[in-house]
Amino acid sequence: MNKYELAVVVSAKIEDEERAAVVDKCKALIERFGGLAYEIQKMKEGFYYFIQFEAESSAPAEIESRIRIMDNVLRYLVVKNETK
Repeated sequence: MNKYELAVVVSAKIEDEERAAVVDKCKALIERFGGLAYEIQKMKEGFYYFIQFEAESSAPAEIESRIRIMDNVLRYLVVKNETK
């Protein structure tokens, strides 16, 4: 079985209960199609945040090198947004 990560960006304009309902629906879809949670550092759940920013081309490497050593960060990735 392959490992995947689903990143879902949920509107910040909705209440916590509504946000939880969206996450539950996503989990139900994963289960429906035979998906199983797998652990990352002995945890099966976490929070995803997406932060858009503009910076010089050297910034992503510097940012990643500092995030790498931050406590409580399970995964990270900076990608270049190619949309204009």
